[in-house]
Amino acid sequence: MSTITSSTTSRSSRLSVASRIAAAIFGGYGFAWGIVAAGASLMFAAGMDFHDAEFLASLLGVLAFLVVFLWAFAARRLWVVWTVLAGGGAVLAATGSFVQSLLV
Repeated sequence: MSTITSSTTSRSSRLSVASRIAAAIFGGYGFAWGIVAAGASLMFAAGMDFHDAEFLASLLGVLAFLVVFLWAFAARRLWVVWTVLAGGGAVLAATGSFVQSLLV
């Protein structure tokens, strides 16, 4: 009986680690991409030169990726990580797209 329990626990632990890795890589990328899209479009709309806005937003995106990558492993609840990264990335990307549509 104990081998079944340890096998189930081991499988659950592996899935949890795999999900955290996926959240850190793919969710972090999507969130950072949203930061870059929203940041560049908002800074350009505020009057900053396009290339300066793009560069600054890219720097912020790299820093955001590092922070959310590490947070994905440090957070207690995995569903919160996925919700923040997927939801936040979607909202940021939608904001960037909306601001870009107003500028063009």
